[in-house]
Amino acid sequence: CRHYVLFIHLFLQDVDHVYYMSKVYSPTDALRAELWVNFSERQETWRNHGSLPNLHRQAKRVRLSFEFPFYGHLLKEVTVATGGFIYTGEVMHQLLTATQYIAPLMANFDPSLSQNSSVFYFDNGTALVVQWSDIHLQDNSSLGPFTFQATLHKEGRIVFAYKQIPVDISLISTDHHPVRVGLSDAFVVLHQIEQIPNVRRKTIYEYHKVDILKSSISSCTGVEFFPLPTCLQFSSCGLCVSSQIGFNCSWCSRLQRCSSGFDRNRQDWVDHGCLDEVCTCPDEVPDQVGLVVGVAVGTVVITAAVLLSLYVYIHPTSGLSLFFIERRPTRWPMLQFRRGSGRPSYAEVELTGHSYHTGKVDAVSCPSA
Repeated sequence: CRHYVLFIHLFLQDVDHVYYMSKVYSPTDALRAELWVNFSERQETWRNHGSLPNLHRQAKRVRLSFEFPFYGHLLKEVTVATGGFIYTGEVMHQLLTATQYIAPLMANFDPSLSQNSSVFYFDNGTALVVQWSDIHLQDNSSLGPFTFQATLHKEGRIVFAYKQIPVDISLISTDHHPVRVGLSDAFVVLHQIEQIPNVRRKTIYEYHKVDILKSSISSCTGVEFFPLPTCLQFSSCGLCVSSQIGFNCSWCSRLQRCSSGFDRNRQDWVDHGCLDEVCTCPDEVPDQVGLVVGVAVGTVVITAAVLLSLYVYIHPTSGLSLFFIERRPTRWPMLQFRRGSGRPSYAEVELTGHSYHTGKVDAVSCPSA
């Protein structure tokens, strides 16, 4: 493997792409070797496998044995293409390379140029591994062969592993096919065509993509993507609007869905008026009302106390003032605690301050400290 190393990068760094965190591994990194899946050692563990025809620009729909989270969406199917990428969209069209892809190395590969070329996949129930093996570029077959993998893990982690990259990727021609390394997702919007009744046009909008620096990809390198939290993971209004994950999450009561407004369900979000909905959670309304009422009552009580004190001060001889003077705190009975009756775990309360209180009253018993 070291024979094919063209560039050695001595740095590793985590890059935050909002939806994913990426890490690039150099050929000298020990963890890089663990990213490559050796099929000969794990043949017995793979439940489902298949291969693509050795023809130019071929694609095959693959049913996953698990739900794979991609940009927060759970996928049950993907499309494996001979052009070095996996298409993740639901709508099939001619421009599969435009968006909604997982691309370890998207380029103009043609497996028919060599009998040794192959594109195959394996699924063991927790991961799907796709390997492009010994493939060549159609417009420059002398540059090759290329061998690399993409692994989709059940928890959403994505791994690119490169065994043989014989040329600087930035030098590969893009005249007949895009050259990409990274991830992308998009949503489909239907537009009404005024000239043709009952006909709507589908338009694909890419709302996010991750581009990995091409100069960091060479033989014996690897890239790992770790999914970050998205609004789609919240199933209640309270959790949605109170989330702090780097997105402006909103709750749509009509759809019972949490979203930033930009995901594959964009069409439903717009059609159901979720963009204009004031996001107020029903379970939070009583708390807000109670807070407002409490503040209002407290304000009224404090205002009344201030006005009452001011009135008594200005009119000391009024009936109301005399009423409060007769009942001022200095004339209230005092409570004195003392030991007695030989019972150390109890206290007796004696009322003093009034001549008509001459006896002793037992207080409510409390455990001693």
